[in-house]
Amino acid sequence: MKRRDVLALLGGAVGFLPVAAYAQPAKIPTVGVLVVGSPGSDRFWRLFRDDMRELGYVDGKTIRFEFRSDEGQASRLPELAAELVRLKPDAIVAWFTPAATAAKAATNEIPIVMALVGDPVGTGLVQSLSRPGGNVTGMSAAGTIGKTLDFVREMLPAAHRVAVLVNAPDPFSKPFLAGVQAGGAATGLTIDPIMISNPEELDAAFATLEKNRPDALIVQPSLPVRRIAQLALEHHLPAACGFRPFVDEGGLLSYWLADGPMYRRAAAILDKILKGAKPADLPVEQPTTFELVINLKTAKALGLTVPQSLLQRADEVIE
Repeated sequence: MKRRDVLALLGGAVGFLPVAAYAQPAKIPTVGVLVVGSPGSDRFWRLFRDDMRELGYVDGKTIRFEFRSDEGQASRLPELAAELVRLKPDAIVAWFTPAATAAKAATNEIPIVMALVGDPVGTGLVQSLSRPGGNVTGMSAAGTIGKTLDFVREMLPAAHRVAVLVNAPDPFSKPFLAGVQAGGAATGLTIDPIMISNPEELDAAFATLEKNRPDALIVQPSLPVRRIAQLALEHHLPAACGFRPFVDEGGLLSYWLADGPMYRRAAAILDKILKGAKPADLPVEQPTTFELVINLKTAKALGLTVPQSLLQRADEVIE
């Protein structure tokens, strides 16, 4: 090979190197997603991914999601949170209070976005709503239990005693029960708490309810709402829950936040964090829109006549 050909070849190689370097694929962010396995988790995951896609994040192309569900076994959450932390994601999104608590216990460095939690201040997830501090921010579900009890009282004017199923391991259980008791005091209802430590206790709990029959039942949203809705129907108990999927599964009534806008805001917060914002500087946001849903089919099965005034105020009636 002639000298000038060698030089030309080398020059071409030198010119090619920067192009090859620039052609290396850019690193895409990794986001862990941790959820409590319940009927509403599928809806959250679908809507949240849609919201992220609208912001330009396409799974597998411009972002990588690592999804983990406890599949109804809350005891798995710490293990799943630790697994996500070992992947060193850019952020973790947590749906429901037990998932957010497990994520916070697993890391104080990786940003955590609460997609939906009950009382982040009362459960120690953040210092305050306006100034979260630490590595956690996101969306808080404002308490709706007082209004739920108002609707129960309106549907059942003769009701005096209401049982409440409380998810004992859930960090939100204490604020939840306190809210129910405060609502009971305001509406003149006697509140009988029943603590549930694991799903296997539900059958025994309903056997107790059959013996000491209350006028109605309130259910904490992080419990297995599908099974509880079935048991409430079997035992002919009017049951309400601050969680829309409960009514879809056969529960009588729910008064809950409009979750679609909440997930959209959680996606927007995650977007800010992925672009460099610090969780400590992003105030925790709260819902502004709520929905009353009544399952009229269930009401008929229970032999209840829903007041017309209540039906007119319902955002949706399932027939």
